[in-house]
Amino acid sequence: MWLLDKMLRAVVRKGRLVVTDHDGTEYSYGDAAADPVRIRFTDKGAALHVAKDPRIGAGEAYMDGRLVVEPPHDIRDMVLLVMGNASSGGGMAAPNPLRRAAQWLGFKADQINLRAKASANVVHHYDLTRQFYELFLDEDRQYTMAYFTDPANSLERAQLDKLALIAAKLRLGPGHGKGLRVLDIGCGWGGLGLYLNRHFGCEVLGVSLAPDQVAFANERAAAAGVADKVIFRLTDYRDVTGTFDRITSVGMIEHVGAPHLPEYFAKTHELLADDGIMLTHTIGRTRGPGSTDKWTRKYIFPGGYIPAMSELVSACETTGWEVADIEVLRYHYAHTLAEWYRRTCQHEADITALYDARLFRMWQFYLAGAEQSFRHGSMVNFHIQSVKQRSAVPMTRDYIGVEAARLSALDRAPEWHLERKAAE
Repeated sequence: MWLLDKMLRAVVRKGRLVVTDHDGTEYSYGDAAADPVRIRFTDKGAALHVAKDPRIGAGEAYMDGRLVVEPPHDIRDMVLLVMGNASSGGGMAAPNPLRRAAQWLGFKADQINLRAKASANVVHHYDLTRQFYELFLDEDRQYTMAYFTDPANSLERAQLDKLALIAAKLRLGPGHGKGLRVLDIGCGWGGLGLYLNRHFGCEVLGVSLAPDQVAFANERAAAAGVADKVIFRLTDYRDVTGTFDRITSVGMIEHVGAPHLPEYFAKTHELLADDGIMLTHTIGRTRGPGSTDKWTRKYIFPGGYIPAMSELVSACETTGWEVADIEVLRYHYAHTLAEWYRRTCQHEADITALYDARLFRMWQFYLAGAEQSFRHGSMVNFHIQSVKQRSAVPMTRDYIGVEAARLSALDRAPEWHLERKAAE
């Protein structure tokens, strides 16, 4: 415990953390007057496992029941407390140089996402059962950042507002959408494609490497009577052919891998019509290129990488794109993840029955860690609108807010919800 004790004394300044080791010895950190978050180690080696490499050890210890957070607090409280302190200047001890070099080499190798590996990486994360995702996502199964025009909005409202914002940036308003072909790369469970078809009559091709997502999205299109207009395929985006008037990529580029960003932007440039528009929605880094932490790579997103704006824009510039608009969306994902976490905890018994307690705790740790990255760390969301011809979009961006507001108001109309329920 001595090594972890030394680390925590250097980190925890705000708030209070109380740690009880396996033998009952208690250690206290931070402000003695604050409400304490209490954790307990259940075996002799647990504290050392965390201290040797906190970036992976804390998550593994919690997953395995070796680190327990005492009620009324939970793992989210612990993660936000410790990482909030670390982000404000305390910092966690870095691995020794040899370990750091090994981790960097492992990260670089993990970024080589050839077709077979890319498919396996996506299946690792997205082929959990439909029932699992239904327990914490909104009714449309949007598994990306929601757009909170008001932090008090429901998750369902914020996800609809996210779709409205994306559609507005595609310039699919009255007179612009009918008959256009849209490619949705990384189509998820089909919500965006179906939304664009409902509102604008677009023909949509959605592609994904997650078999269950594609199957369910096609079931939804068939139920809505638009299976001839909205089609989903189990296809690598690199194998798509044809020309599209609009391209969307929402929460997909994080799976591409840094070495493949130029390939990604070159392929999408090839697929877009000369007067078309592409909208890339991605998690992004605010502090330049980095690396994905080992725990996330191992348990959640193998092959995943969060790009910096410099990496994205550089790849755009070298593959012929002209960037028409950039928006940085800051705290929206923190609110989204907090709500996903709340719903996950509500369904602990259901998730444990579907899988086991270890997976439930893994998911808790993942959501809490992700939230702290958006709340205290360097993670945000980027919207990059890219074009081949600058005349594809108006001179000012006023049209985005006008169209997003129109769509959001339409979704609030009671008759629209009745029509939607009937269609689904």
